[in-house]
Amino acid sequence: MACEEDSREGTCKDRDRDWHHYSKSSGRSGRSGRSRRSSRRHRDRRRRRSHSRHRSSSRRTQQRSSRKRSRSVEDDEEGHLIYHSGDMLRARYEIVCTLGEGAFGKVVECIDHSNDGARVALKIIKNIGRYREAAMSEVEVLEQLKSLDSDKRYACVHILDWFDYHGHICIAFELLGLSTYDFLKENNFQPFPIEHIRHMAYQIIRAVRFLHNNKLTHTDLKPENILFISSDYDMEYNPEMKRDERTLKNPDVKIVDFGNATYEHEHHTSVVSTRHYRAPEVILDLGWDHSCDVWSVGCILIEYYLGSTLFQTHDSKEHLAMMERVLGPIPTNLLQKTKKRRYVHRCKLDWDVHSSSGRYVKKHCKPLKNYMLSKGEDHHQLFDLIEKMMEYDPAKRLSLEQALQHPFFSCFRKSSSSKSKSSRGSSSRSSRSSSSSSKRD
Repeated sequence: MACEEDSREGTCKDRDRDWHHYSKSSGRSGRSGRSRRSSRRHRDRRRRRSHSRHRSSSRRTQQRSSRKRSRSVEDDEEGHLIYHSGDMLRARYEIVCTLGEGAFGKVVECIDHSNDGARVALKIIKNIGRYREAAMSEVEVLEQLKSLDSDKRYACVHILDWFDYHGHICIAFELLGLSTYDFLKENNFQPFPIEHIRHMAYQIIRAVRFLHNNKLTHTDLKPENILFISSDYDMEYNPEMKRDERTLKNPDVKIVDFGNATYEHEHHTSVVSTRHYRAPEVILDLGWDHSCDVWSVGCILIEYYLGSTLFQTHDSKEHLAMMERVLGPIPTNLLQKTKKRRYVHRCKLDWDVHSSSGRYVKKHCKPLKNYMLSKGEDHHQLFDLIEKMMEYDPAKRLSLEQALQHPFFSCFRKSSSSKSKSSRGSSSRSSRSSSSSSKRD
């Protein structure tokens, strides 16, 4: 990154030299046959341009120097910290490599020299006010979640440490594997096996229910924000598709990125969630609550099943049309209440099915049940769960408490029930044993 900046500066200097050289040449060649007055005007114009150029160059220099707080700490033009492999932060965290980048900043893998060389993920926030504020809000949420879940029962990432590094809020987390999106991408967008979807869904729903029970809405649930604890896999060649395919060894996941998490009592911004996972009430500007997370989870589960995004669009009205194609008409009462009147005509979605966009939606979307790859019971149960999570009316949408009671997760309830019986049985046997022992004594 430092090299890139040097290259940019070098290019600017070269441009400056070329400009001045061109001015002088044209100045000299332009004098012949001109009056002194014309020559003076030309020189004055050249001086003004040069002075303007000098001021512009000075401003750029001041901007660069304002980014540079010491010889060893510098930001790039977007506010990212400039770092290199081997750099040390707080004489504790040694940067190994970059794991990812987002609008907020970058995530790097570090060696924690204060913790026996353990590997951690360090989120380095941009040195920009609004991102610092969001980061401090995230720290507050993470610390509360950690205190409420000290025994790590729920699949929410745990904060390990945080600090301010020359204007960059840095948050240290346990080091996890790939995001569920990145795993899909690296596996040629092959769907996850239904047993893995069940396992992941159960952990995600329990974790998000934990947030809701503590008056928090995540607001940005998507496959990129769900990470595998370990993304190790077995590879097998598929002769039909003529390619290698990966199967996870362990489908355990954790939810990350609480920068947009919102408490019930806090201001609710009108737009939340990444486009493809945005609930209809958010698009229609009807207000939102915990149930917008439920919709997002439904979108995530169908994406795991298909290997691709269900609502692939960047336009709000087209997004609503896709919903109607997959889930049926949007209820009239929701359309009557929306503030987005341009989406509605005579109490229906204002959509032309014969337009190019209409043809695109018809081609790329189909009724939900038509996406089923098998008529097996597991598949029916999963689609029934998704359909209930993607109910248009948030008041009628399944809660996550209800979702955990769905037949799709019955195996988890049987498992916990048998463990409970086993525990009670051993406790009873232990009690009888101690009783007979005391009689013998």
